[in-house]
Amino acid sequence: MPAPQAEPESEPEPEGEPGPAAAEPGEQEPAADGSAGRRRLKAALWPPRLSRGQLVVALLLFSLGLGLAIQVRSTNDHHSQLRGARQEDLVRILDELDSRQQRLQQEKAELEQSLAKLENSSNQAKEAQEQTRKKVTELGVLAGTVRATGPGIVLTVDDPQGQVKADMLLDTLQELRAAGAEAIQINDVRVVVNTYFTDLSGGGVQIDGKKVSQPYRFTVVGNPQDLTPALNIPGGVVRTLESHQARATITQQQKVVVDALVDPKTPQYAKPASK
Repeated sequence: MPAPQAEPESEPEPEGEPGPAAAEPGEQEPAADGSAGRRRLKAALWPPRLSRGQLVVALLLFSLGLGLAIQVRSTNDHHSQLRGARQEDLVRILDELDSRQQRLQQEKAELEQSLAKLENSSNQAKEAQEQTRKKVTELGVLAGTVRATGPGIVLTVDDPQGQVKADMLLDTLQELRAAGAEAIQINDVRVVVNTYFTDLSGGGVQIDGKKVSQPYRFTVVGNPQDLTPALNIPGGVVRTLESHQARATITQQQKVVVDALVDPKTPQYAKPASK
């Protein structure tokens, strides 16, 4: 019988070729590096780390912005009040401001002129004496010890309902002073620096302890073009008196006379302060 043939041996597979399921060792590295980079970026941004200089700059910028916002708001509020006024009222307010500025400029020019006379006069002692006498007269007008005359106005306040009180007369006086009044007389009472107003329990007003009956008559020396607009400004003296059923009449005159005088009193406590 023929001898059995041996089965052929299978050829071994090459050792260097990997199987289809094997993974390349470097394929997972890019994903790992991206995740680590994101973690590092997040850690660098949060929580924020501010230096002392950056914190100071931030606080300064915040304060500056808050101040600008407050200023803009206050300016808008002021503008809104003027925006609601009538055209003639705005013109009157502007004229009053211009008049006050002109008075201040005039006072400045007079002082500079007096100083120049003293510096340039050949007889400075005589010039100083003359200016001293002039100053005494001016102070006498302010103190109410001498008569005063000049252009001005007469303000008459009729109060048939008895609604005008001492504070209203005081407001009228303050408005006249602010408008440049140089000498004021109410009925037969001279107004000076220490003039005061009080209400009487039975009605009426006292000025410096003297009862003054209505109609109240203000005789004022000053520029009529300044005094009249000051009393007629919106919300001013005339409007306030009218709201209390009183009637205010203003008469401009080229010459008014303030002839009521006061008896000067020696101060009991006040004395000139030495330098």
